[in-house]
Amino acid sequence: MAEFSLDLNEEQRDLRDWVHGFAAEVVRPAAAEWDEREDTPWPVIQEAAKVGLYGFEFLATCWADPTGLSLPIASEELFWGDAGIGMSIFGTSLAVAAIYGAGTPDQMVEWVPQCFGDVDSPTVAAFCTSEPEAGSDVGAMRTRAVYDEATDEWVLTGQKAYATNGGIAGVHVVTASVDPALGSRGQAAFVVPPGTPGLAATRKLRKLGLRASHTADVFLDGVRVPGRCLLGGRDALLERLDRARSGQRSTGQAAMRTFELSRPTVGAQALGVARAAYEYSLDYAKDRVQFGRPIIENQGVAFALADMRMEIDAARLLVWRASWMGRNNRPFTAGEGSMSKLKAGEVAVSVTEKAVQLLGGAGFLRDHPVERWYRDAKIYTIFEPPATSPRPPGRPV
Repeated sequence: MAEFSLDLNEEQRDLRDWVHGFAAEVVRPAAAEWDEREDTPWPVIQEAAKVGLYGFEFLATCWADPTGLSLPIASEELFWGDAGIGMSIFGTSLAVAAIYGAGTPDQMVEWVPQCFGDVDSPTVAAFCTSEPEAGSDVGAMRTRAVYDEATDEWVLTGQKAYATNGGIAGVHVVTASVDPALGSRGQAAFVVPPGTPGLAATRKLRKLGLRASHTADVFLDGVRVPGRCLLGGRDALLERLDRARSGQRSTGQAAMRTFELSRPTVGAQALGVARAAYEYSLDYAKDRVQFGRPIIENQGVAFALADMRMEIDAARLLVWRASWMGRNNRPFTAGEGSMSKLKAGEVAVSVTEKAVQLLGGAGFLRDHPVERWYRDAKIYTIFEPPATSPRPPGRPV
C-alpha cells in the first residue's frame, strides 16, 4: 500500500520556487503601477512568455501532474505577486480550458496556440459566458447561435458581460443557446477567430480590484463563424440535443463544465492574495512598535495573525483535495470543487480585511499593498459562482 504523504515532490517544489521568484522579482515590483494605470501589463505578459510561464506548454506541463497540484501551486505563487497581473497572465487559461474541455483534438491543435500568440507578440484569449441577465443562472442565457446550412456557418447574436480580455483578445470562446427550450442543456461553445466582423467591446469596465486585468462587455451582432468553430463538432451537438429532448440525463454543458475545470485553481488564486496579506501583516507586526514593544507581542494581534494563518492553511487543503479529485476523475458528489473556491474566496476577503485593520491608518493608504489586496480579494466571493449541481469534470486540470 502506498504511503500517504502531503509532502510536495521535487518537481512541485521547483515549480513553486520558480513561479515565486518570477512573482517576487517581476510581478510585485510592477503591481502598483499597473493597478494605478488600470491597463493590461503587456510587458509583464511578454516577460512571462519569454521565461515559459505564459503559454500552452506551461499549462500542459501542469496538467500532466498526476496529483493535480501543480496548477494551484503555480497560481497561488503568481497571485501572491499580484492578482491583477496574475489574471492578465492566467486569464487566457479559462478560454483554453473551454477548448480543452469541449473541443476535438483538431480544434485544440488549431485554436489553443492562437490563444497565446508567440514570445515576440503574445496575445490573450477570452471566455465569454456571463450576461446581464445570466450570471450564475446560465440557463437564462440569451445569446443565440443559429446554423446557416447554406454556408456551413454559425451566426452568433447577443451580449456578454464581465469578460476577462473581452475585446482585446485574439480568440474569443463564446457560449450560446442553440435550443432555448432546453435551457442550459441546449447550449454550446464556439470559437470566434481573431478579427471576425461583428464582435465588439465598446467600453472597458472600471473595477474595484484586479485593475491590471482587462474586463469588458462583449457584443455579438450577427457574428458568423465557420462550422468547424463549434467546439466538439455538429454531430456531437445534435446527438446531445436529441438526448436532452428525449429526457435522457445530461453529462454537463459548456459553461458549467469549464467552471468545474477551473474552480480549484481560482481558489488557489485567492489563497495567493490572502497569503500575501498575511505575510505582510506578520512582518509589519514584528516591526511596528507601540507603547515600547512590537505590536505582535499583544495577544489580540498575535491571535488575529494565528487565525489568518489557520484559515489559509485550511482553505489550501480544500483546494488541493478538489484539484486531486479533478485530475483523477473523482466525482464532485458534495460540490468539492465549488467548496474549495468558495472557502478560499471568503478567506481572502477575511484575511485582507484583517491585514488592513492590523496596519491601522497605514493600511488605508496606498503606501502599503494591503489596500490593493483588500480590493482585489472581494471578486473571489463574486465571480465563478458555485455550481448548483456539481458534476465530474470532463477532463483533468
